[in-house]
Amino acid sequence: MNETLQTILSRRSIRRYTQEDVSEEHVENLLRAAMAAPSAGNAQTWEFVVVKQREILDKIPEFHPYTRMLKEAPMAIVVCGALGREKYKGYWVQDCAAASQNILLAAQSLGLGAVWCGIYPDEDRVAKFKDLLKIPENVVPFSIIAVGHPAEEKPSADRFDQNKIHYDKW
Repeated sequence: MNETLQTILSRRSIRRYTQEDVSEEHVENLLRAAMAAPSAGNAQTWEFVVVKQREILDKIPEFHPYTRMLKEAPMAIVVCGALGREKYKGYWVQDCAAASQNILLAAQSLGLGAVWCGIYPDEDRVAKFKDLLKIPENVVPFSIIAVGHPAEEKPSADRFDQNKIHYDKW
């Protein structure tokens, strides 16, 4: 099996981290991977907020119930969609999803652990992230990805299901 396929198939959501910082080189590589994602009309509607301040990371679980791992994570990346750069209305969501997935795969390939937590389309979460991170009006926080050196190991999960495949028609 080639390296890329192995990275994809071995990626798991990691929610426990050591206290070791993520290097600036790794952060840049994660963001490079995110920005290499496909985007509708090549609009590249994404923007990123790298969060490393402990007081900000600790505040997020107060309003987003699925982000408790941020209390341990040394950093997170908030993936946002810049609505003003859309070529095709509404496709910023797909752009940001592709960028988020690329971050997860890059983290796996770098030996880091990561987990994607959704923000959009929950209006309350969107508003609270915008307020906390001072995100401009025409930018929508889409996801937050906790990143760190893993303090847990999870085996690969084989999710292949032949019954979900249809050829030529349903």
